[in-house]
Amino acid sequence: MKIILMGEPMGLFMANESGALCEVNTFTASIAGAEYNVAVGLARLGHTPAYCTRLGFDPLGERILNGLRQNHIATDLVMQTESAQTGFMMKAFTQKGDPDIAYYRKGSAASQITTHDIDGLDLYGCERLHVTGIFPAVSESALAATKRLMRRAEALELPISFDPNLRPQLWESEKKMVTTLNSLAQGVETILPGIAEGKILTGRDTPEGIAEFYHQMGVKNVIVKVGKDGAYFSEKGGKAGYSPAFPVREKVDTVGAGDGFAAGVISALAEGESLEEATFRGNVIGAIQITNRSDNEGLPTREELSRIILEGIA
Repeated sequence: MKIILMGEPMGLFMANESGALCEVNTFTASIAGAEYNVAVGLARLGHTPAYCTRLGFDPLGERILNGLRQNHIATDLVMQTESAQTGFMMKAFTQKGDPDIAYYRKGSAASQITTHDIDGLDLYGCERLHVTGIFPAVSESALAATKRLMRRAEALELPISFDPNLRPQLWESEKKMVTTLNSLAQGVETILPGIAEGKILTGRDTPEGIAEFYHQMGVKNVIVKVGKDGAYFSEKGGKAGYSPAFPVREKVDTVGAGDGFAAGVISALAEGESLEEATFRGNVIGAIQITNRSDNEGLPTREELSRIILEGIA
C-alpha cells in the first residue's frame, strides 16, 4: 500500500560528545524530520511510503535522496530546485531526556514548495496521506501546498492522518498555530495529539474532552498520547478506552517516539486493524524508539516488532 507523507527531511548532525553545540568538535551525519521518521517506520513494516517534498541540488539533498532509496521510500513525489538549499539541524548529545536542537531551515528548498508543485504530482496508486503540523508552519507557501495536497487526497477519497506535532517557535503566534492546525484537522480520518498539545489546541483538560472536540469537527479517530499512561483512543460512534504504555528497559532519547507511534498507528489502520489495535502498536513502536539515540534507526521490522511484543518489553 502506497502511503504519501509530506514534509521537510533535513540533514542531521548529531554531536558525538556532551556539551554545548557551539563547543562540540565531532558530529555524525544522518537524516531527520518527523515525516521522514514515520516513512522509515512504515517501510520497515512492509508498506510503501512515498515522500512528497522539495530538496536542493546539493550534498545534503543527495544524502536525503540516497537515504530515501536505501530505506525503500518512494522518491517519485520528490522535487528538486537549484534556487534554494536543503535545510539541516544539529542535535546535542544526551543520555536522558530531550537534547538541545538548532535548526537551519529558513528559506530552504522545502519551504519554497508551491501549490503549482502539488498540482503537478501524479497520485495514482496512493491510498493514504499523512501530514503533520510542522511543515505548514515552515512558510506560507508550505501551508498552502499542504492544504492543496489534502484537498487532492480528499477528492480521491484517501484517508488522512494528522499529527499536530506542535512547534510554537515556527509560528508567529500561538493563536495562529491553534487556528491553522485545527482548520487542517477538520474532517481528517485520524488525529494524533499528545495530551499537552491537545490542551493547547482544544482548551480541554482531558483525553476524553480532546476527543470530543475533534469528533465534533468531523474527525473519525482520535488518539491522545498520555506519556507513561499510554494513549487514549476514541472512534466516533464506536469504542473508546486506554491502551497502556509498553514497558522499556532503558529510556535513552525521546526524540522520534511520537513518529514511531504514528508509524505504528498508520500501518495498523492501513492493514484494517481496529483503532484499539492500532493504538497498541503505536505504543509498542514508540517505546522501542525511545531506547535508541537516533531519530529513526531503532524503528523495528515486522519480525522485530513481533519478537518484542512476545517478550513484553522494549
